[in-house]
Amino acid sequence: MAIRASSSFFSSSSSTFFSRPALFNLQTHKSPFLRTLKCLQSPQPDPNQLKAGHRNYGSPFSCSAVTFPLSETTELVPQKLRRLVKEFQALPEPVDRVRRMLELAILLPQFDDSSRVDANRVMGCTTRVWLEAEMDEVGKMRFAADSDSEITRGFCYCLVSILDGAAPEEVLAVTTDDLAAINVGLSGGQRSRVNTWHNVLVSMQKKTRALVGEREGKVPFEPFPSLVVTEDGIDAKGSYAEAQARYLFPDELKVEELVNVLKENKIGVVAHFYMDPEVQGVLTAAQKQWPHIHISDSLVMADSAVKMAKAGCKFITVLGVDFMSENVRAILDQAGFAEVGVYRMSDERIGCSLADAAATPDYLSYLEAASSSPPSLHVIYINTSLETKAFAHELVPTITCTSSNVVQTILQAFAQVPHLNVWYGPDSYMGANIAELFQQMIKMTNEEIAEIHPLHNRDSIRSLLRRLHYYQDGTCIVHHLFGHEVVRKINEMYSDAFLTAHFEVPGEMFSLAMEAKRRGMGVVGSTQNILDFIKQRVQEALDRNVNEHLQFVLGTESGMVTSIVAAVRGLLNSAKSSSRRARVKVEIVFPVSSDSMTSTSTNSSSHSNSIILGDAVLPVVPGVASGEGCSIHGGCASCPYMKMNSLSSLLKVCQNLPDETNLLAPYEAERFKLQTPNGKSIADVGCEPILHMRDFQASKKLPEKLVDHILLQHKNGR
Repeated sequence: MAIRASSSFFSSSSSTFFSRPALFNLQTHKSPFLRTLKCLQSPQPDPNQLKAGHRNYGSPFSCSAVTFPLSETTELVPQKLRRLVKEFQALPEPVDRVRRMLELAILLPQFDDSSRVDANRVMGCTTRVWLEAEMDEVGKMRFAADSDSEITRGFCYCLVSILDGAAPEEVLAVTTDDLAAINVGLSGGQRSRVNTWHNVLVSMQKKTRALVGEREGKVPFEPFPSLVVTEDGIDAKGSYAEAQARYLFPDELKVEELVNVLKENKIGVVAHFYMDPEVQGVLTAAQKQWPHIHISDSLVMADSAVKMAKAGCKFITVLGVDFMSENVRAILDQAGFAEVGVYRMSDERIGCSLADAAATPDYLSYLEAASSSPPSLHVIYINTSLETKAFAHELVPTITCTSSNVVQTILQAFAQVPHLNVWYGPDSYMGANIAELFQQMIKMTNEEIAEIHPLHNRDSIRSLLRRLHYYQDGTCIVHHLFGHEVVRKINEMYSDAFLTAHFEVPGEMFSLAMEAKRRGMGVVGSTQNILDFIKQRVQEALDRNVNEHLQFVLGTESGMVTSIVAAVRGLLNSAKSSSRRARVKVEIVFPVSSDSMTSTSTNSSSHSNSIILGDAVLPVVPGVASGEGCSIHGGCASCPYMKMNSLSSLLKVCQNLPDETNLLAPYEAERFKLQTPNGKSIADVGCEPILHMRDFQASKKLPEKLVDHILLQHKNGR
């Protein structure tokens, strides 16, 4: 008995298609699969046989160029693919290749309305594409596809012709790179058509995995928790998602209480994207009544604080980890606002595993190696302490970076300083991902590399790889959770979804997202990059004005969801007020690791039911079954340190400002009074790498002061 794609593995509509023995019952010929355009001179097909709802499995075409014996042939998929590649490469003019696709589109039977349903849609396509799959009695895969675009129908014909009747392992062995050689002349603005082709292949492989699992009796994975956002509201799937959703509509009394105290005491709030959803929900609502609230990644937090000080704020509250409040304090001092108070959200240390990794003797040894190998530049992730930046900068010339500008910073440094060694740290995953990205660039054309950085080509990228170093013992405990277990589940269930990944995720997740990025289905970068990508894809769907279900896998800290949902709702609500009638659903998926955890207070007297992570003891919050947070039995990717920034702490700090009784002394972000080994102010020296980055952001070149520092170090032999 044939196995058909079912709702237990993925949704699919009923259809009479699979009662047929094959997709195309074409005549068997010994000649190649395709010939040149001159071959297509046979009579045109009967229009009545190609109308919607009638699938003709015979073909009036006598030319062997459009015949392919699917069920009878023993020809392997690689051989079919080589024939197809050879055929398209034999057509010298792009217009001829496009014309061939259009002629092949005629041969593809059209779906009837019962199969042209949302459940069969292929995600990520600029046109509508539908796909059905079945495993037949002998274990071979049978495919059918259709589209409302003729050129896309041609693409679908090629893929179905190659893969229909193939063994599952043959289907799964094909990669998107295998299709790269089939250049149909759709470049530039038409690149999305090629992405469509790739996305259809990925959907075929997803359905194949599901059918193989069903045949083998495997229990399908439980889906990750998710939030589905529509113009009508939000639907939460899973207890963790339900907990997130509750805070998207915050208590109006809490919002009013916060707004009143912020206005009364002239307090600004800068918060990181990774805040607790309750805090972000209240802050997002409060923004409408008090403009001096900003939620962003770490780079923008200090800049926003300066703007708030210029606007008259007397105090800045920082919702983040300690290095963020340190940076805000130092940048405010640099900008001439030393009188503006800066306050943290806890009387305990709010740490960061990455910042801690850069404050170890091992990292100091890493920097000493850099200083003895001039010319060297230390590129340090901004998520480190001011003290670390200062000590590093005195040892080796240093510039800070973010996940959104690290690639451009490193490429520009190599282009600008001959024979340079670059030492990146402390995030090991990001360092490995940068090296992997450069390895992939070697396979690109010089034109493609120039689009990334105009001063580089394959030779320069190959040369710089041996001079790129990265620290190998520093990780973010949140992004560490996106390892093999999560990647395997994403591959099985979400390979056709949009994949987002922070630059700090482990290599497996990075590679998965990079592959998705190449076909227009992913983004790798900073939290802001992820937010911008989601907004762009939602807006594109709205502009197409057709029903869409967009699914985004959130490969970063789950606190991002508040900002994402707010942005998506804004776009959907704007479209609702227009003349558009199509409905767009946006699903945000939270990848769950069995190692996920979050933290309560470090003062907890009992360490029962807790996890030891280095020197830290992280008590486990009662888990997702009760919707209270994350647990080691399966929960969100959630930072235990960021969750120390609670709404109650924010209200406590704000209500006690100005601090006339010194009650908030443990909460204040103090200035560094210590000096560097060379007797300079830690705040002054630690700010220099940040200012170098700001200069780079403005000019796209390393500042002359930094280049001179690098060359002077080289001249002095250290």
